[in-house]
Amino acid sequence: MTDDVRVLVADDHGAIRAGLRLMLDGADGITVVGEAADGAAAVANARALRPDVVLMDIRMPGTDGIEATRTIVAEGLADVLALTTFDLDEYVRGVLAAGAVGFLLKTVGAAELVDAVRRVAAGDGVLAPEVTRRLLADLVAAQAPAPTPTPAPGVDDLTARERDVLACLGAGMSNAEIARALDITEATTKTHVTRVLAKLGCTSRLQAALVAVETGVVRQ
Repeated sequence: MTDDVRVLVADDHGAIRAGLRLMLDGADGITVVGEAADGAAAVANARALRPDVVLMDIRMPGTDGIEATRTIVAEGLADVLALTTFDLDEYVRGVLAAGAVGFLLKTVGAAELVDAVRRVAAGDGVLAPEVTRRLLADLVAAQAPAPTPTPAPGVDDLTARERDVLACLGAGMSNAEIARALDITEATTKTHVTRVLAKLGCTSRLQAALVAVETGVVRQ
């Protein structure tokens, strides 16, 4: 059994798929096992090839990346790392709700892309900082008229430490950053993140990050 991270690249533009493949295939420990030009093909290839990570374009003809992500996550076929352009925050929210574990801008560099794929395969989440700031700012602005944060099922069940972890997720922090901020090990961080997701009923750390913002759980 190979230790390489197996990646499926889904994008309706052949030149973009070729560019992504070039960046990933040149990295140690990563193998591009297939491509897809639309969401339906992405689902079919994920079922057939069982990649570790699907690099998913959000806007594609026919079955789009959001619907494809929803199916792939529901069937437990792979983790999905979505690709977006800077002005498509509404699509980002949709793909996160569908279960994607991260998203990147299409202008991502080779080193950042490789690192993101490896982090997702290792169970971490990936947030493009530029889009994250806009997404969280939009959520905060949308809630501005509300006198108090909106409660969410499961938040009250979190321990004090788990609330700290949720707050860190809301700030877009990686497991390594959370471990440093809370002075705990990365292994302990992963355990806490898993418990937070379970209690909140979230399928990804990014969904938990949105819960943190929506409910006002922030780092002190």
